[in-house]
Amino acid sequence: MSMKKSDEEWKYVLNPEQYRVARLKGTEAPFTGEYYHNKEKGEYLCVCCGSKLFDSSSKYDSGSGWPSFYKTHGSDGRDDSQTNIIRTEDNSLDNMRIEISCKQCGAHLGHVFEDGPKPTGLRYCVNSASLSFKKTE
Repeated sequence: MSMKKSDEEWKYVLNPEQYRVARLKGTEAPFTGEYYHNKEKGEYLCVCCGSKLFDSSSKYDSGSGWPSFYKTHGSDGRDDSQTNIIRTEDNSLDNMRIEISCKQCGAHLGHVFEDGPKPTGLRYCVNSASLSFKKTE
């Protein structure tokens, strides 16, 4: 992670929901996120540092209540090593999940699951509060 800010600095630049989700590893309520229904073409960026995370071309409706993507920006499938996503084990709810975070600033994004569509079979389930959106033509 290359971006370091204090909690006070994050509280100043993020709204309370963004801070709770991205910095405190919270989860927004399902079906409430700003980008859940977004169908515009563009790029989804980290709300904290602006790093490119996902493209609208990989977004799909998983029915989960959160924006879902089948691959990350810059990946050619299941390998995130050359992207702005880092995966870590999350055992916080008595079952092992894989948390996804921004590799550049450590922002909590959501989780990745193995029940997504082809071609990757992955479902990146992401909190809208952890994202910003840059529309493209």
